[in-house]
Amino acid sequence: MKEILKTLENDQEYYNGIGKQYLSNSDISTLLNNPKEFGKKGGEDNQVFAKGRYFHQLILEPEKAKKWSFIDVSTRTTKAYKEFIIENNLKFALLEKEKIEIQKWVYEMMNNKKMKDMIMNPGNKYEVPAIGKIQNRMWKGKADIVHPDMIIDLKTTGDISKFKYSAKAYNYDSQCYIYQILFNKPLVFFVVDKSSKMLGIFKPTEEFIEGGERKVTKAINVYDRFFSENKTENIDQFIIEKDLF
Repeated sequence: MKEILKTLENDQEYYNGIGKQYLSNSDISTLLNNPKEFGKKGGEDNQVFAKGRYFHQLILEPEKAKKWSFIDVSTRTTKAYKEFIIENNLKFALLEKEKIEIQKWVYEMMNNKKMKDMIMNPGNKYEVPAIGKIQNRMWKGKADIVHPDMIIDLKTTGDISKFKYSAKAYNYDSQCYIYQILFNKPLVFFVVDKSSKMLGIFKPTEEFIEGGERKVTKAINVYDRFFSENKTENIDQFIIEKDLF
């Protein structure tokens, strides 16, 4: 177990190596909404993922953040951007203006005493992987911050006033259910609004977590039917069946 967890500290192993043998919260949406794509994603990068990764690294892994390359152009359609990608052997790059904007998010979060003190607690551990059995299937998770009293997960949002709705849409409820089992600690979301820079600390309720548990149960049902060693149905025959209200 210790050897596996040590290996999973490496992002490449976690996402594309031995970590692929475990289910994760990122599989929930695919299993529930488009299971024909389950297992097909190969870690392709895009603007959303890159921004989120840089945001997290600035706070949690600043040495990694220093290694990023940026280009000062207006859009990714410019000739200069395309040449930059080729010259630096990259699949994707963030723009200079995006770097500045993300650094503003980080500044707001780390300039707040309450958040900073909790993020920088001397007893914290960062980017911690965990694996465990949930509903008879093996799952993985990687906590942003393991605080002595909780798991702290860093999020950005387009509208913090609607975070309680987007949290369910993006399956943060199932993440909460999974992580609280894997790490045996309550999970709390630290959120920054990308536009207004407003900050928020969101503590999941039992109702929120129970909703996440139901999603996990449904996702496992789909996995067992179409992908497990004892699968009973062909994924090509999958259709969505829902009632309309």
